[in-house]
Amino acid sequence: MSAAAPPGTHVAELAAMRCRPDAPRLSAAELAAHAAALPGWSCAGGKLEKTFAFANWQQTLAFVNALAWIAERADHHPDLGVHYARCVVAFTTHDAGGVTLNDVVCAARVERLYA
Repeated sequence: MSAAAPPGTHVAELAAMRCRPDAPRLSAAELAAHAAALPGWSCAGGKLEKTFAFANWQQTLAFVNALAWIAERADHHPDLGVHYARCVVAFTTHDAGGVTLNDVVCAARVERLYA
């Protein structure tokens, strides 16, 4: 991580953080700084989203099941689009009206899972 990177922007650091109840929605600048640490994730429409590609249905389902376990432990659940060889993962916090640090933390955990 470069010296100029804001604290908590590295994927491993984000993934190690805890989800907090009532997390506030991130500002556009905060979201951009965190999203820069998450390769391939996009921010649009109040969601943090990425499509993950797989070789087949079995790999897709294994990923979805592992992701479900991670989400359940964090008590923070994404919207999923499950397809034959891909899975679209979208995080948002409905109560906050957009993306919170909890969404970024969970996205980092999913990123580490996929890696």
